[in-house]
Amino acid sequence: MNKLKISLAQWSLHREIFEGNLDNLDFAITAKNDFGITRVEYVNRFFRDKDNNYIREMRKRGEDAGVYSLLIMVDGEGMLGDPDLGKRIIAVEQHRRWLEAANILGCHSIRVNPDSEGSYETQMDLVVDGLNRLTAHGADYGINVIVENHGGFSSNGKWLAEVIRRVDNPRCGTLPDFGNFRITPVEYYDRYLGIREMMPFAKGVSAKSWDFDSLGNETEIDYQKMLRIVYESGYDGYIGIEYEGNRLSEREGILATKALLERSHQAIFKS
Repeated sequence: MNKLKISLAQWSLHREIFEGNLDNLDFAITAKNDFGITRVEYVNRFFRDKDNNYIREMRKRGEDAGVYSLLIMVDGEGMLGDPDLGKRIIAVEQHRRWLEAANILGCHSIRVNPDSEGSYETQMDLVVDGLNRLTAHGADYGINVIVENHGGFSSNGKWLAEVIRRVDNPRCGTLPDFGNFRITPVEYYDRYLGIREMMPFAKGVSAKSWDFDSLGNETEIDYQKMLRIVYESGYDGYIGIEYEGNRLSEREGILATKALLERSHQAIFKS
């Protein structure tokens, strides 16, 4: 991968959107005009109550500005690994509308959470079942189903990689996030090992950031080390900026993350 491909996750501007200072319909244009980014990743909660005509308008506004959608991050639609089969099936059905929305937007994937209950193996079995059901529907829309490390066992790279292996469907993959490796309030998984374990199945990558030191480096994540792992896997897709810090404003944090990605990429290919 000689060219760095950067996208912008909508969550990076969630405070602006929640506070009413940025309209969801203007997100794509903002990504390009304010940050020079032409690929975006949407979050379903910002247009959960909208119909397909609204989603078509989202796509039109973006593409008129030369901005294209990659994925929708889906939350709040039920547990895909619910121990109750009936509730698990309902969760799958509630996710289906986002497969349709992703298709309308021109995305390649929806990102889902592998929420479940029970032991390590029990949750794995339940999540595999839910993902199998949802991924089968994804094929009808030409949309992938990708899973992010997002707490619980999903933040265990070995567990999540094994889930995807068991699903064994080319439309089901991962969205490795540099930062989400907190399994319990007191247990953390090695982030570099976790990214390495998830990258063989990656259909997207999320560059999480919180804060930066005086040299512009992320204070908790070694971006050069992370990008080396990403590139060594053979991944050549987009890397999405997802800034969640508080010290810098959202816009400052996005620009700082972008600069760090660019600097880290350049350092790797110069070495």
